[in-house]
Amino acid sequence: MKIIIIFVKRKEENKWYDLIEDWELIEASFLTQYGIRLRVVDDMSWNEFCTLLSGIMPKTPLGQIVSIRAEEDKDILKNFTDDQHRIRNEWRNRNNPINDMTDEEKEKQIKEFEKMMASMFG
Repeated sequence: MKIIIIFVKRKEENKWYDLIEDWELIEASFLTQYGIRLRVVDDMSWNEFCTLLSGIMPKTPLGQIVSIRAEEDKDILKNFTDDQHRIRNEWRNRNNPINDMTDEEKEKQIKEFEKMMASMFG
């Protein structure tokens, strides 16, 4: 049986992984954690898939990459290898919401921030 899956990407929901770009990691993680080979599954609902994906643990291929991409602790970052820094920086540079904003939107956000600061401290 052939399975066709259509993904709707929402950046704000999947901040640290991408269903299409990270598909191989997702497949490997499902096999590692659940023993499920996604390429041969023919009866998994989208809701079940999403539930299982949200439960992926750090000791899976996707979990390891997500941990690198999401790391904020400066002490941990100091000990990152060059490859870990590359993975983290490439992801963050590619998925920076400012990159998608027009100059007008950026200016509007700055004005709103200035207004908020003035009302707090003005």
